[in-house]
Amino acid sequence: MTINEELTLDNILEKIASMPLRGYRFVTMTTVDCGDTFDIYYHFDRKYKLNNLRLKVAHGTKVPSISGICSAALIVENEIQDLFGITFTGLAIDYQQHFLLADGAPEKPFCRVPGVYVSAVEQKKADGGAK
Repeated sequence: MTINEELTLDNILEKIASMPLRGYRFVTMTTVDCGDTFDIYYHFDRKYKLNNLRLKVAHGTKVPSISGICSAALIVENEIQDLFGITFTGLAIDYQQHFLLADGAPEKPFCRVPGVYVSAVEQKKADGGAK
C-alpha cells in the first residue's frame, strides 16, 4: 500500500477536510497495532484511485474524530474504539466501546498482548477460554 501523506495530531482535521474539497470520497479507515504505536490509515478514493493517509499515535493517545467532516467515519471510529481501545474525541455519535462488543467481551481484542505479540483473543484461547 502506498502512503500518500503522513498526518499528525496537529494537522489531521485540516488535511481530512481538504479531501472532499479536492474531489475525494471517504472509503474507510484501518488500524494496525505496531506494538508501542498504532498506525491509523484513512482511505479516500477519487476516480477509482485510492489515496492513503497515515497517522501514527502512541498507545493511550486521544485522536480527533473526523466524523464531523465525513459522517460515515463514525461507524469505523466506533469499531476502532471497541477493537483497539483508541479514543476518538468529538465523535458525532459515541457508543463508548459498546458498538460491537457485548458486556464481558475481551477488551481491545485486536491489540497485541505486550511482549507476546498475539491478540487478546488468541491469548484467551491459549489460556483455555472460548474457542
